[in-house]
Amino acid sequence: QVQLVDSGGGLVQPGGSLKLSCAASGSIFSINDMGWYRRRPGEQRELVATITVGGNTNYGDSVKGRATISRDNTKNTLLLQMNSLKPEDTATYYCHAVARFGSYDYDYWGQGTQVTVSS
Repeated sequence: QVQLVDSGGGLVQPGGSLKLSCAASGSIFSINDMGWYRRRPGEQRELVATITVGGNTNYGDSVKGRATISRDNTKNTLLLQMNSLKPEDTATYYCHAVARFGSYDYDYWGQGTQVTVSS
């Protein structure tokens, strides 16, 4: 089992920055890919960014150039730095991890952290 705890959300003005954190615990050595997803009000969950255990990254089109995902495998932490925030970035952000146990991959999610971009 893997447990993920998201933090770092809050209220930020347009153009501002925010850093989200995700602390992983449990069977952390089973974790492979990690990422951030978000759900805006009334919409489906969408990709923000992913990162492999080797550090390869992928970003959603809506955040490219404004977001940086990173992971510290020694501290079991996933980070998301977001800059130039826009009102449309308002959403609940979820940490995600894929962990392999035996021959199967399992998905784990954080509880979510709310980001509100508003003046």
